[in-house]
Amino acid sequence: MDKFVVRQAIKDLHTNAIIGYELMIQGDVESLYNSSTDSAAANAMVAFLTENSNRIFNDKQTFMTFTPSLLFRNTPKIFDKDKVVIQIEDSIIVHPLAAIIIGKYRDEGYRFAINDFQFTPKHFSVMEYVDYIRVTIQEKMERTALASLMNLVEMAHGFQKKVIATGVNSGNTYEVAKIAGADYVEGSYIADDMITKTSKMEYLQGNLYQLIMEITKDEPDVEVLEEIVSRDASLTYALLKMANSAFFAAYNETASIHQAIVRVGINQLKQWIYLLSFKEGENASASEETLKISFMRANFASAIVKKLKKFEITPAEAYLLGMFSTLEYMIDATLEEILEELPISDKIKNALISQEGDAGKLYEMILSYEKADWAEIKKYAGELGIQTNVMAQIYMECVEEVNEIWENVIGVQEEAETPEAEAAATQEIPEGASQTEG
Repeated sequence: MDKFVVRQAIKDLHTNAIIGYELMIQGDVESLYNSSTDSAAANAMVAFLTENSNRIFNDKQTFMTFTPSLLFRNTPKIFDKDKVVIQIEDSIIVHPLAAIIIGKYRDEGYRFAINDFQFTPKHFSVMEYVDYIRVTIQEKMERTALASLMNLVEMAHGFQKKVIATGVNSGNTYEVAKIAGADYVEGSYIADDMITKTSKMEYLQGNLYQLIMEITKDEPDVEVLEEIVSRDASLTYALLKMANSAFFAAYNETASIHQAIVRVGINQLKQWIYLLSFKEGENASASEETLKISFMRANFASAIVKKLKKFEITPAEAYLLGMFSTLEYMIDATLEEILEELPISDKIKNALISQEGDAGKLYEMILSYEKADWAEIKKYAGELGIQTNVMAQIYMECVEEVNEIWENVIGVQEEAETPEAEAAATQEIPEGASQTEG
């Protein structure tokens, strides 16, 4: 059975903060939860999540839909009750033992969400057990349907329940969710909205720009990297703080830029430099999510290309494809103008601008994965010649890698942006230190 998994962000409609992710799992062409054999679906999900669960979770909540079999098999107990929200559907609600099984998990501290809540007795029968009510927003809603939705949201709030509007795949549905009074929103439009709401930089300049250009070469020159970093107090401070952290098993401290670069390694240094290319805007949550999207696309694209035979771009170029896919939200210019100034191949430029060639198909497949568009994923996977189960495993490994990098680097960035950090770096790293040490 082909298995796909993807996380979709759930955003607070009022603060723009990301409150969690829905874990969406797909088996074959049909939805996992509509499989003809419930036990087969349960076995697939149990096996998959048992193997990969630690790679999914971070500090945010994860919303997962469980079939009756999964609940009866105590599958939720694989996960930390403080991090997982159990989503239930009609197949659970109509089960004769629904109240008993839901009550048991509730007593143990698990939280619940109802998918596609409706004004029916069966949905109201489990209202006392749930924390979240999920409603689907349609692209075209008649006035009566909108009025009904608004009444439902008002009723949910009366019961002290939070409402998640799903299916928010366009600006129109986003506005409907706001009018209806939903608390949270989820859908393909949300990822785009989070990116476009990130504060734009006027331009990418100076040392940081040179670092990006050097680190993305097939064979970066460590001496050139050292020279660029040594010009900037904040970059020097941040690099040394990271290199001397426990994450890199730093038993002996170093004040040498050269040694720090060698210790961190080119792959981690690449991620760190790109992270620093973002300035913190007013919308911190949106900025954070944009960074994660960029990291994920870059790592995912590069890892996929490594599995393909005789592909038209290299893994290093595929990394650039993913990393530069959000450049127009970092720099106040069109994507065409930005890419024109970058020394990257025409295949990457054409893939990003007009989705041309196999590189364009790779880019489209990554975007489809973000949107959980199973049909498009299978189409592009077939055209590129990669098995979907292999791609699913690559995705999980990339989620784990991005989470690890983020947790260990974001703190370094925040600390390096303070005036005290710059002063400390100036004192700790005397002029010419990088030339005399290491």
